[in-house]
Amino acid sequence: MSEVKNFYELTYIINAALSDDQIKEVIRRVNQYIEEHGGEIVEIDEWGTRRLAYPIQKRRNGYYVNMYFRAPASLIAALERFLEIDEQVLRYLTLRMDAKMLRHYERRKQQAAEAARPRPKDVAVEEEEDVEVEDEGEEEEEEE
Repeated sequence: MSEVKNFYELTYIINAALSDDQIKEVIRRVNQYIEEHGGEIVEIDEWGTRRLAYPIQKRRNGYYVNMYFRAPASLIAALERFLEIDEQVLRYLTLRMDAKMLRHYERRKQQAAEAARPRPKDVAVEEEEDVEVEDEGEEEEEEE
């Protein structure tokens, strides 16, 4: 019998003093750990390097990674232990998403998809404006 998989959000901060390759390696290790232990990654959003609100381990900047995944509840304690042991991960926060958070997540994804899709009305309006500009130029030529 398979375990029920809940939907989680994980945000973690990596030491920004690392090279880009080292940061990618830390992200790959975390992703691999989740997948090997029965998790399914839905989305990964790398926010990049940002200034920390307060120093953590004498560091002022961190590389933020936010991810959404499905996993059995038993994975979370092991994952947090894995993140705690990794010296390159400065902080982490894992949230189990309830129904309200899931609705907000789905609505946000839908709005992003709609914003990325070009609207036919905008294209038609731009074409009409181009035609009007050309017509005005032709009238001036005819008057001369």
